[in-house]
Amino acid sequence: MAGAGTVAAVGLGGALAANAFAGERRKTPGEECYRLTSETVEGPYYIDADKLRQDITEDREGIPLLLRLKVIDSETCRPIRDAAVDIWHCDAVGVYSGYEDMGNGGGGPAPTGEPPTGEPPSGDPSGPPPGGGHQEPTDDTRYLRGTWRTDRHGFVTFETVFPGWYRGRCVHIHTKVHVNGEWTDAGYEGGTTCHTGQFFFDEESVLASAVVEPYVSNTAERTTLDEDTIYDGSGTRGGLLKLRYDKRDISKGVRASLTVGVDPKATNDGTGTLPQPSASASPSAS
Repeated sequence: MAGAGTVAAVGLGGALAANAFAGERRKTPGEECYRLTSETVEGPYYIDADKLRQDITEDREGIPLLLRLKVIDSETCRPIRDAAVDIWHCDAVGVYSGYEDMGNGGGGPAPTGEPPTGEPPSGDPSGPPPGGGHQEPTDDTRYLRGTWRTDRHGFVTFETVFPGWYRGRCVHIHTKVHVNGEWTDAGYEGGTTCHTGQFFFDEESVLASAVVEPYVSNTAERTTLDEDTIYDGSGTRGGLLKLRYDKRDISKGVRASLTVGVDPKATNDGTGTLPQPSASASPSAS
């Protein structure tokens, strides 16, 4: 639980969860028939699903964020139930759990609010490090990471905080969607990863967050959405979230949503060259 005088993400997040999408009507499948959501690189800081939970905040301070996703088959437009959805992202000052020694974006000290020193391990901290591939965790922290199951309508909801930023990347959240596995008492086993992507935030929301504690202490150079090398500029298809919040005071919390169109027959683990969709998948938008 955040200390007194800070933004208590857990408490406010719970309130958001209770009222977040009340009154929204359920659209027909045809209305939510999206083309394939853009595939992206996994990045070096993924840790395989070992935290089955919806509230991933732990002790991280920041603006409460309620993230609601709907996962659908991009060909049939039908919701995909019982999929395992992973999300992970950095905290308000740009640090990933499990990799605190990497500091802000891989280039500096742990989360003290000080600017990073030196260069990140690659030109793009969210891309593969030198030599490519995954980096092994440097510590046992796991805040702002979690996996949860889609319901029969394809929906999954997470409580977290609005991400911060680090040098070389715009504000984003990583995600993976796993299908055809088995849910057991121990968690989710087997199956394939059909989607690896990232979710993005518009500039208006990021600028609003930047004047709120603890984001205001993040002195890392910020990359805008238009400057980012991963976001493909295609709006919601590219992972741009739909956001709702009080424009007068974003610190009250943000509700984010997106329909994620995937090809459940494909394997997209995000660790190499981005694969092409299967022959049965809908064509990508131009």
